[in-house]
Amino acid sequence: MKKVVFILLLSVITMNSFYAQTLKIGIKGGLNYANLTDTSIKTDAITSYHAGLIGEISLSDSFALQPELLYSTQGASYKNAIGEFKNELGYISIPLLAKINLNKSISLEMGPQASFLLSKKDEFNLNDYNSFDFSVNGGLGLKLTKSLFIQARYNLGLSEISKNADAKNSVFQLSAGILF
Repeated sequence: MKKVVFILLLSVITMNSFYAQTLKIGIKGGLNYANLTDTSIKTDAITSYHAGLIGEISLSDSFALQPELLYSTQGASYKNAIGEFKNELGYISIPLLAKINLNKSISLEMGPQASFLLSKKDEFNLNDYNSFDFSVNGGLGLKLTKSLFIQARYNLGLSEISKNADAKNSVFQLSAGILF
């Protein structure tokens, strides 16, 4: 995995010297509607948040790379006869998205995401959390002005959150941001 990330970063740096592209940096934040895909128990989604930095490297009028650095809280809740239990996991997420501009306002965004577990509020008593989470993202972006944008994205976890549970992250995100 480290080799893949290194090759992607090296490719971006190399492309940077070959193309006369535009680099924009900004901030974004928004709501997460997060749940766990789990075959053994029924969980309910929680509403949480994400916030961080966004970059846009335009390679042409219709294509850009969009790296991000986000703090994102994810998890789920579980109800039984005793009460409701909540699981909230805090990640540093690094999505690297291909951004295809369908027209001047709407873009299709998709790509991989690596996340690293920073914190956990664990009422499920799942021990041995995996510190790394790999997922894929897909969604749409809408430019409101030259700098302001909104995004809707689905994040599908591909790795299990714990060695003791068959559960993966599943997150729908709504974001707003500004590029400088």
